[in-house]
Amino acid sequence: MAEKKSGNGDTVVIKKYANRRLYNTATSAYVTLEDLAKMVRDGTEFVVFDAKTNDDLTRQILTQIIFEEESRGEALLPVQFLRQLIGFYGGQMQSVLPSYLEMSLDTFTRQQEQIRGQFTKAFGATPGAGLMDEAVKRNMALFNEAMRMWPGFGGVGGAAARPAPQAEAPRAPAADPLDEMRRQMDEMRAQLDKLSRS
Repeated sequence: MAEKKSGNGDTVVIKKYANRRLYNTATSAYVTLEDLAKMVRDGTEFVVFDAKTNDDLTRQILTQIIFEEESRGEALLPVQFLRQLIGFYGGQMQSVLPSYLEMSLDTFTRQQEQIRGQFTKAFGATPGAGLMDEAVKRNMALFNEAMRMWPGFGGVGGAAARPAPQAEAPRAPAADPLDEMRRQMDEMRAQLDKLSRS
């Protein structure tokens, strides 16, 4: 289906004919209840009029869409809610209930959008842009920076300027324990640099 929402936000007019067919006047094409359900999900406003009498059938068609969705196993409305809803017809609260339900769903929708926004901010919209990835990169950068601050462990002329240690034959222990510690730190730094680049 090629329905569209007009650029200036106009409401799409749907005409219902005697043969029960629904005609989208914006796209000049016949549509189904499923197409109308998709328009609702996409945020496209529409009204449905009887093609002959011009009666507004929007509520009836929307109710029909809900019935179709519920009957195909997409149950959204709990049985107890449906019982209570039926009980309100003809009662004193019938005039108040529609605005209350509308307000409740409006609030629920706004809360969902806020939660979605918070998740997007916290974890990023795409893989690799998440909070955890950023934290790992920051920690690696801080560690490397800390290592460079110590002259013996990669400061000026330290491991950053030296090539990564190659696999070499075992050597005799260094005479100075501090030299041995520097060598091990250089190897560890080289491995960390290699990991941060991969």
